[in-house]
Amino acid sequence: MKFVIQRVQEASVTVDQTCIGQIHKGFLVLIGIGKDDTREIADQLIKKMIQLRIFEDENGKTNLALKDVDGSLLLVSQFTLYANCKKGNRPSFVDAASPDMANTLYEYIISECRKQIPCVETGRFGADMKVSLINDGPFTVILEN
Repeated sequence: MKFVIQRVQEASVTVDQTCIGQIHKGFLVLIGIGKDDTREIADQLIKKMIQLRIFEDENGKTNLALKDVDGSLLLVSQFTLYANCKKGNRPSFVDAASPDMANTLYEYIISECRKQIPCVETGRFGADMKVSLINDGPFTVILEN
C-alpha cells in the first residue's frame, strides 16, 4: 500500500465536470493498493498519516498533526502508483490489487479515517478524475508498507 500525502491549502476532485470532493487546509492523499495489502496494513498507514507532524507551529517548526490544525482529508484512489516501469516504456500494473479488492480496501480506509477526522472527502473509485490542488510548501510525503 502506498499513500502519497500532499500538504495542501486546498484541493478538489472533479468527475464529468462536477466537483465531487473539496477541502481546504489538510492532506490530499493519493492511495495505491497492492495485491498483497490488508486491513492491518491500511490501519498502520492511517495511524501514521494522521499522526504526521508536518504542519507548522507558532515557531515555524513542522510540529503539528492534522488534528492540531483542524485539517481535512481528500482521499483519492490511484492504482497507477503501482506502475512498474523497469522493462520497456509501457508500465505494468501486475502488482496492483484487483479492482474489487482495491475498492473494498479504499472504502475501508475512508471509513476508518472518518472515525478520526471530521472532514473527509473522496474521489470516485475507477473514475476519470481531475485533481486540483495548491500544495502547501510544497510538502509531499510517501508512506508505504
